[in-house]
This record gives sequence, C-alpha cells and structure tokens, in this order.
Amino acid sequence: MSTLDGKRVIVTGANGTFGRLLCARLELAGARVVGLDLRADTVGTSPVIACDLTDGSAVPGAVAQAVETLGGLDLLINNAGVGGPAPAELAPGDAARRQLDVNLMAAWHTTAAAVPALERSRGRVVFVSSRMALLPLPLAAAYGVSKRALVAYADALRLEVGTHIGVSVVYPSMVASPIHDASAQAGLSLQGVSRYEPVEGVVAAILRAATARKAPRDVATTGRGRFELFLARHLPSVTGAIVRRTIAKRVAAGDLDQAPLAAGMRRRAGR
Repeated sequence: MSTLDGKRVIVTGANGTFGRLLCARLELAGARVVGLDLRADTVGTSPVIACDLTDGSAVPGAVAQAVETLGGLDLLINNAGVGGPAPAELAPGDAARRQLDVNLMAAWHTTAAAVPALERSRGRVVFVSSRMALLPLPLAAAYGVSKRALVAYADALRLEVGTHIGVSVVYPSMVASPIHDASAQAGLSLQGVSRYEPVEGVVAAILRAATARKAPRDVATTGRGRFELFLARHLPSVTGAIVRRTIAKRVAAGDLDQAPLAAGMRRRAGR
C-alpha cells in the first residue's frame, strides 16, 4: 500500500486528539474515511458512526455500516484508547477495567469484525499502542498491561492472517492530550519521567506504517523511541534500572507527595 489515494479507511477513536488529525491527514492524502467513536460526529468531511467499541454485540453492526459506506475496506487504524492511574500493588477498580476494555478488547472486537473485508482487499491493520507496552512505568499498571496485551494480540493476529493482511504496531510516547488528565488530577503527572512528542509525529508514523511497501511489525515515532524500544526488548534490566532511578529521584524531590496512590512507594522510600 504505497499510497492512500482512494483507499477506504476506518479510524477508531475518531473524535480524539489523534483521531481528528488522522482523519484530516487521510482525507488530504485522498483516502475515504469513516470514524468510529462513542459519539456520532463529522470530522472534516468524514462521518463518525456512534458505537461503544467495548460492546461486542454492537461492534459488528457499526463496522458493517462503515464498510458499506466505504464500499469495502483497505485499512483499519485501531486508535481508540484511554489512560489513568492504577497502581499494581492495589486491586484493580473500574478505571483499570475500563482501560483494559477500551485499549484491548475494543480493538479486538473491531478487528475481528473487519477481518473479512480486509482479507478481501489484502488490506492493513495498524494498532496504536504505547511505549509503555515495553517500557512500563509504576502507578500506571492498567495502561501498560492493556497496551502490552494489545501488542500480544497483534502478534497473534499476524500469525493467523499475515499472509493476507498486514499487521503493524505503532509505539508513541507521551503526547499532550486529555488521556493524561486523570493521572494529573491524581497527582501523578508524567512530567520528568517521559518526554512529550508532537502529535503530528505520531500521526506521520501511523501513516508510514499504513503505506510502507511491506507492513512493518513495530514502528517507533521518534529516534529516541527506537532506542528505548531496543533497550526494552534486548536489555530489560537496564531499562528497569533507569526507570527505578528516575522514579526514586521524583519521590525524593517530593513530586509524588500529593498523590495518595503513591503512598506505598513513599513509605517504602522512607518518606
């Protein structure tokens, strides 16, 4: 898929930060786009169909409607996602379950519904994961677990359908968007732990994955991201030591003093 001109595309999470820009860039490249999101809308000239992607009974109908509108399907971009705090030492609550549902199960439901149309067109699936899938951070266990599980799902899907459908995973770092609001409100800002990158770079990486001559397996969004992914895959003990040292500095500096969910870490650090 060397060009997007005339391609038929579904984008999940189309009303969000990445989704709206993705739809705009795809339209600009000549693609025809239908979005899926909780709320019906129009992004540019692209219609957005209302669907709760975590509802397995609702997704097949919404995907079928999108495919019918487009007259087929060449590319599915699983972009929908949510974040939030969830310490691994505490029992999972509703927020953790929501992250697993949206970040993993929604992509699974949508992809399964889209596979027949993608197989007919020899199309592509691009999953928007996170660098935290391979480089986990404390106090955000649900997000890291859900994104790592998404990668595992993509790997399994590639083994099953890879002869007919290209499967790629993109790994953004931190982008300024509402996905971080819940963590910030809990006093768990990622400032000083992860670096912001421009949303335009993430969208460009997604489109590179979609248009590469052969679907790439893993796509980092920056040079630093490629280095971090290499370390995480091949030297996990080194990446773990880097994260532990960075978090220890934040705790010592009092950055987590106003975060009730970090109480266990502060206690163990003697604060």
